[in-house]
Amino acid sequence: MSISGLFLILFLLVHLCANLTSLVSADLFNQTCRMMGSNPFILAMTPVLAAGMAIHFLVAGLLTRYNFTARGARRYAIRNKDGAISWASKNMFVLGLIILGGLALHLLHFWSKMQLRDFIGGVEVDPYELLRYYFSQWHIVVIYIVWIVALWFHLTHGFWSAFHTMGLSNQKWLKLLQTASYIYATIIAAGFITIVIAG
Repeated sequence: MSISGLFLILFLLVHLCANLTSLVSADLFNQTCRMMGSNPFILAMTPVLAAGMAIHFLVAGLLTRYNFTARGARRYAIRNKDGAISWASKNMFVLGLIILGGLALHLLHFWSKMQLRDFIGGVEVDPYELLRYYFSQWHIVVIYIVWIVALWFHLTHGFWSAFHTMGLSNQKWLKLLQTASYIYATIIAAGFITIVIAG
């Protein structure tokens, strides 16, 4: 879970950097998309990325089911009142479902019309015009922002928790990792929301 999560966290940063070119110019964004669509390394990483996502969601579902079964009907009999457990940590599965729904929509809007179409030899589309088309519709902008906010919450817990799960954390480093989680999540969310609104 932690390894697949860190892999996806790294992918988000790469994806954001590529998409930020849309704020510079249409030509740069289109060139970046075409380069990513034709780069052999990136093409080879696509099934690896898909497998990483599938593993992450599958393990999350299994862990949630295991925790639900293990705690039974009395799982909320004792509540933590000191605020040590964040809202995000208690709602990771629900946040994950929102992220999964947003991902499906994103794949439908962009991947199916760009990379998939390149792969099957379809008609080439203009990536920048596609971005402008979808983000000119207010309801799609709202859906994407809700998706990105859910991602922000998910990352604020998932980032530091991944290191903690792997044993790369202690009382000295925990606060630093948690702070880094908020900084990283905010950079990712702010970047993507800026792209959506600018589009």
